[in-house]
Amino acid sequence: MKKMQVREAKAGFSAVVEAAENGEPTIITKHGKPAAVVIPVGDAERLYPNRKPNLGTFLMSFPGGLEFERNDSPMREIDL
Repeated sequence: MKKMQVREAKAGFSAVVEAAENGEPTIITKHGKPAAVVIPVGDAERLYPNRKPNLGTFLMSFPGGLEFERNDSPMREIDL
């Protein structure tokens, strides 16, 4: 993994982006300490997925499934 200072990254930003396109992440340092990482899009999508499952999808993914017993008898008499 390549490391470069912010100054270098600014001057060669297109090279940093090209390296990421080729699958090579780059660590950007600020005052000698790691501050950021430029990574390929595929890695970012895996680390930070955009789509979060909705409640129905989450419940359906429950191991063993969900089964509910339904009582069809009316709760009370209704006078219409």
